[in-house]
Amino acid sequence: MYHYNDFDKAFLAERNRQFRAQVERRVAGNLTEDEFKPLRLMNGLYLQLHAYMLRVAIPYGTLSSAQMDTLALLADKWDKGYGHFTTRQNIQYNWPKLTDVPDMLDALAEVGMHAIQTSGNTIRNVTADHFAGAAADEVEDPRPVAELIRQWSTDHPEFQFMGRKFKIAVSAGAQDRAVLKAHDLAVRIVKNDAGETGYQILVGGGLGRTPMIGKILHDFLPREDLLPFIEATVSVWNQIGRRDNKYKARIKITVHEHGLDDIRARVDERFAQIRPTFSGVDQALFEDIKAHFAAPAFRNAPTVEFDSAYDTNPMFRSWADTNLAAHRVDGYAIVTVSLKKHGETPGDATSAQMRTLAEIARTYGHDELRISHEQNVILPHVHKSDLPAIYAALREADLHTANIGLISDIIACPGMDYCALATARSIPVAQKIAERFEELKLEHDIGHLQVKISGCINACGHHHVGHIGILGLDRAGVENYQITLGGDATWDAAIGERAGPGFAYDEIVPAIERLVNGYLELRDGPEETFLAAYKRLGLAAFKPFLYPEAQANAA
Repeated sequence: MYHYNDFDKAFLAERNRQFRAQVERRVAGNLTEDEFKPLRLMNGLYLQLHAYMLRVAIPYGTLSSAQMDTLALLADKWDKGYGHFTTRQNIQYNWPKLTDVPDMLDALAEVGMHAIQTSGNTIRNVTADHFAGAAADEVEDPRPVAELIRQWSTDHPEFQFMGRKFKIAVSAGAQDRAVLKAHDLAVRIVKNDAGETGYQILVGGGLGRTPMIGKILHDFLPREDLLPFIEATVSVWNQIGRRDNKYKARIKITVHEHGLDDIRARVDERFAQIRPTFSGVDQALFEDIKAHFAAPAFRNAPTVEFDSAYDTNPMFRSWADTNLAAHRVDGYAIVTVSLKKHGETPGDATSAQMRTLAEIARTYGHDELRISHEQNVILPHVHKSDLPAIYAALREADLHTANIGLISDIIACPGMDYCALATARSIPVAQKIAERFEELKLEHDIGHLQVKISGCINACGHHHVGHIGILGLDRAGVENYQITLGGDATWDAAIGERAGPGFAYDEIVPAIERLVNGYLELRDGPEETFLAAYKRLGLAAFKPFLYPEAQANAA
């Protein structure tokens, strides 16, 4: 993984020094909240429903054990003993005191971390496939590209005060594990017919109140054209994007209003202007960055311990079947650690759990951890012989839930429990759904099913691309939950269809239960997933399960 050099350290130290002075001015009353707001947002500090919230960047989801230990330190020393991992592969602290934030940032800087550009109208934290460097289906590790983009975009003078935020994702797998088509701009690493590696660029994706699927802006860029082409794209949008209405200030609206062909022509013109200014400096930097992402020293060893535990321990076998993914190296596995224990807050981890994960990574995982956009933690490189010991350590830390990809592996935003923008609760709904299906013991029979919940139209819970999406709204002071069906977050991305009228808070879980039971009746055998059944049968087949009274009245 990337390690900060002297320039990085000096830059961060100066940035933190400046913010400490800004906080002191705010506390002394020399800055109003309105004056302070753009300064704190540039450093990842929000003012939420009950307190300040600090959002810490985890670029492309990659952490070392020392960094995870520091995140645990922040939780214990300056918060309430836990942190919340987000769909942007970041971590949020919901209860810091304003006067403590500079100390938190200094502690982060000691391990090469920061909160820069995790908020504000700028280029946000660059995300990537959480299996990067380990997945068997990828062209190459996409993280060097993500790091190159991160360095280019950090404090970029042209892109600090844009019309709205701008989100970039990078992936290199045949499977899309980074939700590429839901981003303002996405980079997909591909090979052309000649076997050369390059970049497919997508633009204009996004969720929120106007969800749209990203479109291919350029089918194949050579390596040396990547940064100037991205800069040209962001520059064009920054120049012609809407600023009269913040809800229409995203690049997806610009692409929609101007048309993809017009945007492509503008970007090509701008690219031709700025391409000569890059002169290979970015490529020298890229080669230096790549050296930081060399594969660990994989070992060749027997897997007897794994085979024995798998054959004799049913709980271990269930966990292994659900939470392990294929690794590109024989004898290794990718471990997804669920932060979705039934009844707990999706994405939350206690400081003790963070330290356990750090110790496991140090001992068994080549000192690497990843955060997924699905709000779980990944151990990307684990030899199978170590899996029984890892499982035992996870059990002790209460991190052994075997539910990855199942109905209780729910993505949920903080909702009205924390967020000042939320119009309904998300966390309790997620908890109740998970608890109900745990009671019914149906999860494994149901199979792969992605439920995603947002507490407002901003869609931080990705509800639009959930197989079952739930959107919490305020209807005359009462929480009301809309259901969408058939969303898809893969390369075949699709926006879910609204099923019909919303449900009250006490009605939403029974409605989901009826819907899932209906799916079990309709599916063409246990191998047909919920999404496959929905695509085959359509909304009309599922709607009666959600609205049985309407069906009875119609009859």
